Amino acid sequence: MRYFITLSYDGTRYHGWQVQPNGVSVQGELQRCLSLLLREEVSVTGAGRTDAGVHARMMTAHFDIDHEIEDTKQLAYKLNRVLPFDIAVQEVKRVSDDLHARFSAIARTYRYYIYTEKSPFERHYACHIHYPLDFELMNSAARVLMEYDDFGAFCKSHTDVKTTLCKVTVAEWVQTSPSTWYFEITANRFLRNMVRAVVGTLIEVGRGRLTIDDFRKVIEGKRRSDAGESMPGNALFLERIDY
Repeated sequence: MRYFITLSYDGTRYHGWQVQPNGVSVQGELQRCLSLLLREEVSVTGAGRTDAGVHARMMTAHFDIDHEIEDTKQLAYKLNRVLPFDIAVQEVKRVSDDLHARFSAIARTYRYYIYTEKSPFERHYACHIHYPLDFELMNSAARVLMEYDDFGAFCKSHTDVKTTLCKVTVAEWVQTSPSTWYFEITANRFLRNMVRAVVGTLIEVGRGRLTIDDFRKVIEGKRRSDAGESMPGNALFLERIDY
């Protein structure tokens, strides 16, 4: 029997979602607590793999067990009692056996948060940009992403991905106050480090270091070395997963 878990977490203390041999992971903590409560070894499959320091307002995962869980609300409550303070479960529910947390997802949405004026309160979950940016130009460049489907230029080098093809359906900068913005991007799948590399390259456009044509050439060249730097992980949030 298959069960879905919807959860959120602050990734500051973790070496990413995926279990690591020499570091604490969100997946590892969730598996440990589930196994403790269900009194058997439980393996959890997540909808994706957030990197070290990256957060999730919504992550989904599934696990299989050979007996029915009578009270999923009670299991969610107990999980929240034993999980670390920075991981919270919103729901546990029974789903069909063919529903897969990763492969059944049709879209994922990330947001990258920045602030342009010094603030003691934004620094943990946003990136401070201390130079002027042309957000109108950055939005023009962001729209270019939806014209392409190969994003090898924004994929971390030396990874074992079989394809660098993705379908981007949303890519835009949104202002939330005079000094705070976020970049929202939705796609059917993401490559490792892709969002932070896209943001870093868009910021090069905003600083006047790349033109729109240069941005196109970066995408078409498919070389990570041509794109901008990878931005810090603390400002990146997995916001939503659609099925």
